[in-house]
Amino acid sequence: MDDRMETVVAGVALKNPVITASGTFGSGREYGELIDLNCLGAVTVKGVSCEPWKGNPIPRIAETQSGMLNSIGLQNPGVEHFIEHDLPFLRQHDTKIIVNICGHTLAQYCAVAERLADCDVDMLELNISCPNVEEGGLAFGTAPRMVERVVQAVRHYTGQPLTVKLSPEVTDITEIARAAVSGGADALSLINTLRGMKIDIHRRRAVLASKTGGYSGPGIMPVALRMVYEVCKTVDVPVIGMGGIATFEDALEFIMAGAAAVAVGTANFHNPYATVEIIEGIRGYLEENDIASLDKIRGIVD
Repeated sequence: MDDRMETVVAGVALKNPVITASGTFGSGREYGELIDLNCLGAVTVKGVSCEPWKGNPIPRIAETQSGMLNSIGLQNPGVEHFIEHDLPFLRQHDTKIIVNICGHTLAQYCAVAERLADCDVDMLELNISCPNVEEGGLAFGTAPRMVERVVQAVRHYTGQPLTVKLSPEVTDITEIARAAVSGGADALSLINTLRGMKIDIHRRRAVLASKTGGYSGPGIMPVALRMVYEVCKTVDVPVIGMGGIATFEDALEFIMAGAAAVAVGTANFHNPYATVEIIEGIRGYLEENDIASLDKIRGIVD
């Protein structure tokens, strides 16, 4: 255990600030064959809904010059499968478990939160910002009054700390952040993907079957960093920063902007060792610069 690397998010103590981003790491089973999951601060699992979701038609992944597009549509086998199969696997490891929850309706969000309330998970992440579902997701995450209402309703059913994942597709991210906190959020996660599009000029049609998808990767990092900085200056709850993080230098930028922890997403697809490398890179930076803890540099940028 390295005390310098410890961080606390909504009362949950993490051994280090590096978390996996939902939708990029499954439930950790496949990556567990490549890296030691015990090294991670936390694993955020892929979105979990009440019932199994089939997701969107294929093709639903496209690579771009500085990131990727996805329109998976939160495909998942449902909360009962997660509790029976994925949760026991994750509990074998010394890492915190964050469950991303999703729904098409407010009732579905509440139902999955209630089902997980007594389960051995450390935190729930309320996904009201996915751009790839026609109902729920982004529709709930762009209007302050709706954000507050959804968070307040789900908060009533949760047995764990609740972080709310915010969309960048808003005019003022701080307004949405305030609404989520007013509704009862214990922490905030930002940012989710930006809606994007890619066209195959030879076939003269959109590459994705759903035409548009969520854009992620290094190209969105400056946008994500700016929003994390603004939100950290606005609300008093901890922020999990994400959006294009691929190196320890990227992660340190988010921490210096005020993030309590960072989530690594798209980088996992082209470098499955990214999380471990980022952890070691942050540790090396602290040692090299004789910094006693992350708190010494968190939010240091005015």
